[in-house]
Formats: sequence, C-alpha cells, structure tokens
Amino acid sequence: MNLNSAIYMVFPIILFIFGILLPFTTDAAGGRWKFLTPSIGISAMHMQLLNNDRVIMFDRTDFGTSNISLAPGKCPAGAKDCSAHSVEYNVMTNKFRPLTVQTNVWCSSGSVMPDGTLVQTGGSFEGERRVRLFKPCGGSADCDWQEVNLGLAKSRWYSTNQVLPDGRQIIIGGRKQFNYEFYPKTTDPNVHDLQFLADTNDKGVENNLYPFVFVNVDGNLFVFANNRAILLDYVNNKVVKTYPQIPGGDPRSYPSTGSAVLLPLNNIEAVNVEAEVLVCGGAPKGSYTEAAKGKFITALNTCARIKITDPNPIWVMETMPLARCMGDMILLPNGNVLIVNGAGAGTASWEFGRNPVLNPVLYRTDNKIGSRFETQRPTTIPRMYHSTAVLLRDGRVLIGGSNPHDKYEFSGVLFPTELSLEAFTPSYLERPVLRPVIVIPAPQTKLSYGQKFTIQFRLRGIVNLKSISTTMVSPSFNTHSFSMNQRLLVLTPTAQVQSLGGTVYQVEVTTPSSANLAPSGFYLLFVVNGEFPSQGIWVHIG
Repeated sequence: MNLNSAIYMVFPIILFIFGILLPFTTDAAGGRWKFLTPSIGISAMHMQLLNNDRVIMFDRTDFGTSNISLAPGKCPAGAKDCSAHSVEYNVMTNKFRPLTVQTNVWCSSGSVMPDGTLVQTGGSFEGERRVRLFKPCGGSADCDWQEVNLGLAKSRWYSTNQVLPDGRQIIIGGRKQFNYEFYPKTTDPNVHDLQFLADTNDKGVENNLYPFVFVNVDGNLFVFANNRAILLDYVNNKVVKTYPQIPGGDPRSYPSTGSAVLLPLNNIEAVNVEAEVLVCGGAPKGSYTEAAKGKFITALNTCARIKITDPNPIWVMETMPLARCMGDMILLPNGNVLIVNGAGAGTASWEFGRNPVLNPVLYRTDNKIGSRFETQRPTTIPRMYHSTAVLLRDGRVLIGGSNPHDKYEFSGVLFPTELSLEAFTPSYLERPVLRPVIVIPAPQTKLSYGQKFTIQFRLRGIVNLKSISTTMVSPSFNTHSFSMNQRLLVLTPTAQVQSLGGTVYQVEVTTPSSANLAPSGFYLLFVVNGEFPSQGIWVHIG
C-alpha cells in the first residue's frame, strides 16, 4: 500500500471520531466546512431539496445491506433484507428517517413538479421503467415513496429530466436510448427519436449520458452531450440550432463527466433576454479506456462559456485553477457558481477516479475573464464518484455521497464508501451583519407571471441602496455531477430601494413574464446585499 492510499483510508476514521465528539468545523477566508453527521445510513448518490427544507436522498437497492433499517412493516415484498436505500434528511434538525423504494433507483433522474412533488424516473433492472413520487410532508411515518409501474415508455438509465414551461417533465436519453419522452405521458406518440444522441455516442464509451439540459428563454431546450450542443424544439421534434463543438473536442458528459450550469438570467424584462451556459471539467479523449487499463489521465482544467441566444454563438475558453472531473456546479444566491467534489484524474465508473480534488473553486460570473476563479478552503473528505451537492435555503451547500464501488466498501479500498454529510459555508455567510433579513412576503407566497410585488427587509449598518438585488433559485435534482432543473433569475426592480426608517427597507420587483423564463414551481427568493444574500424564503410562481 502506498502513502496516498494509507492517507485516504485514514480520513474517514479520523472524521468519524471527530463527528462523535463535536461538530467538525474548519474556517478560512475561502469559506468554512462543517461536518454534520458521520452516517445517514446510505451513500447520497442522488439528492433533492424540497420546499419544506427536507432533502430526499437515495443510492441503489443492490448495494447490499445499508446502515439504516426500514421501519416495521415497510420491508418490500421479496427484499433480501429490510435496510433502507433512501432517506429524508431534515435540514433544520440535522436528523433523518428511512424511506422505502420498491425497485432499483441506481443512476436515475428526476425533478420537482410545479406542485412540489418530486418525480423520480427510471433506474436499473426492474426499476428502469418505474416512476416514483414523493410529496413533501411533515415527516410522518406514513409519508413515503409511491411507485408507478410502467410509468415510462422506455427504459431510462443515466437520463436527464427537465421541467418544461407547460409543467410536464421531459426525460431525455439514457443508456441505449436515443430519444425522449414526457411525464405525465402524452397521447401518442409519447416517444420521439433524437438523432443527436446517437451522433454523440462514442462507441464502447458513450460519453453522452446524463446530457446537460436547460430551458432556453424562448422555451426551446439547450441539450449538450459529449462535446457539443443543439437547441431542440421538443414540441415539433426539430433541431432549430446546432452549436459549434467545444474547442479541443474533449468529452464533457458521462463517463468523462464534467458539469454545467445555465448562468444567472439578468435583465429578464428586456425584449431579448440573453442566456449563457458554462461547462467545466471532464476528461480527455481516451481517459475511460485508459482507466480500464489502470492508467489515470489528468482531468480537464478548462471551462467553456457560450451565449446560447447569440445568432452566431462561440465558446469562450477559460482555465480553472484545478483540473477536475466528476465535479458539481452549484448556483449560489448571489449569482456566483461553486465548483465542488470530484477527482483530478481518471473518469466516472467503478474504481476509475484518482487524486481527489478537496478544494472547491468559486466562479465569479460577472468578473472579467482571467479573474473569475477563486480557490476555496479544502475539505478533508474525498468526494469521488457518486457524490452530490445541493444549495440549502440558508445559503450553505450540502455535500454528501461518494461510492466508487459496486457495493458498500468501508475498508481495504482506496476510497471507502462515504455515508457522511457535511456543509460548505461560502464566505458570504461569515459576516451576518451584512446579510438582509426578509420581512415581507411571507414564506410560501404564491406569485403569478409578470406580477409586481413588494419585498421588505431589514439590514443593519450603512447600506448602499444600489447594491441591493433580488434573486430566485429553483431547487435542483443532483446526481452524477449535474443539477437538473437548476436555474437562477435576477428580478427586475420597478424603482430604487427605499428606506422605511431604522433598519427596514423596501423594494418592488417584477416576477418573470412567462414560464419560458421560469417554469412553474417553488423557488427560493433571496435579497442580496452586494454579494451577501439573506436566508431564502420559499415562494411559488405559476
């Protein structure tokens, strides 16, 4: 055993000891890490925040016996054991409870419907055509997954979901599936072929699974797979634009596994709203094949940014401070992007990753090129294949998962299965005096499109009224280095921020004008003072 192997194997033991004694916290100018719990009983391979501040997590039913048992009477018929492979995590209490999945959810996909119901689709083996529903609740023992047999027309494994402007979900691609379908099912035909997915399939490697999908401001879908993208009119099954290949031609999709975000939508009252996509990391051509031979090639250290609404779009290349594959890209309330988790060499798949990247990187969206990246404080826990990350309402980023094995493996391996949770606190939370506190509207307020509404907030100290902005962030379904349905909009103020006396201020803003800009559903509303966001409140639009 070499020195690096010994070090990585000792990490979880040290953290487990610290986790029992006290919450483990590291501090620095580049953010803070807090160790939340040594074990939730499963490895958080998939993660979704709901509008009751609970996070649904699950791994796969054939990992073996997990470290958390199902409640009495909840054991699925024919199950080999009565351990859970899904949990509901309560952010406020740092506690969790087991949930029951009836069929295999391995490498599946999902998104939250407009009414707040988590729709999770596909998986492997007997679960590949299942749809599973979870409605937010108060944590009642009777509140659990509901499964729809044959809810899908095709097998969906390594697919991507996106909520559409009409409220349905589209499910795109998956292993050996060069097509897309809808949930709920439509009248025939519900399945449409998509040649682009066949064209981007590298023989024997794929490199086009979990495609990166975003709703463009015109209602069409930006679909990225491998190293290139199209704009898809999914209603008429027509490609309306073909984007250029990323310079260099290296793959960015699973298993080469980079990540991507739709950057914040600004000036949403403009006649022509601009939209940009950022794709970061991945693995050079041939990395998957070489990893299978035991040779682990250094990951890509580049990002590519493109204005997808431009008549003649081009990719603009940028260099990250750290090479990374299997990283996650999380939109923060102030519009910046956190790049976290992943490996510095190899690719996704069992045992194919090496050199964990412990430092997150902050990407400052509005800075000039060359000054956008800032390396953050490192974690001490390698988060490799099957790691996850989601933004929480308080502005932290919840981190979990990591299991590069086909079973639970806790000893004698380079990177043991990780059952722990930790949180990364960006530096914007380290100065609470600069964080606004929202007074009005009340949580769970219902808004309509194009509506003017008033936000009141408290803020101490000297306030630069021109530095105040308001953002809305959709909660995303995170798995395999992509956050499905992730979206941030900067709301347009109708007038300057007003002081109401003392520490109370008021601003009137306008919601997005249509579901093309903001598909219906629950969003987190933030007031941002410069780069310091308030805690979010849940609102519903549509």
